Amino acid sequence: MKKALSLLLVILTILSLAACGTNTESAGSSDMSQEEQITQSENEGTLIQSTDEQEMASTAAEESVAVTEEVENNQMKLQIGNYIFTVTLADNSSTEALKEMLKEGPITIDMQDYGSMEKVGSLGTSLPRNDEQITTEPGDLILYQGNSFVIYYAPNSWNFTRLGKINDVTQNELKEALGNGDVKVTLSLD
Repeated sequence: MKKALSLLLVILTILSLAACGTNTESAGSSDMSQEEQITQSENEGTLIQSTDEQEMASTAAEESVAVTEEVENNQMKLQIGNYIFTVTLADNSSTEALKEMLKEGPITIDMQDYGSMEKVGSLGTSLPRNDEQITTEPGDLILYQGNSFVIYYAPNSWNFTRLGKINDVTQNELKEALGNGDVKVTLSLD
């Protein structure tokens, strides 16, 4: 019985050595020092991390482009004489209708001063109304009664439809651009 057990132990030892010899990856790993194996593992981790970082950067870039396009699609130009302003439009059906009009080309509006707080002019057509209680600030663009385009340079509270806001303009800069009396204002998507 001892011979049979010894023989079985020898066969198992030979088989396990043979199995180790056929696995070149394991043999290669055992030839590396423990330090080299750690470095290889760290490098593989770095490669995986770099791929993840690349995917995250690519996703962030795509999101940034989408946001930029959305912002650009929600802006228009407003020209008063030699002054050109960028306007960020409100998100409502009134501005969507206005943008559709502007796709046909620029719109020029003759505007008159009203109440020493605003310039107002007819759009020549009616847009959908989204009236709400608003206290205006300088640079607010308002739709009044569905067919009047208004640029506020002083505060006023009433039920209006907000169309947008002129970007980065002070009250004094706006008053200077609008001047005294009547003025022509051109709206465009370009």
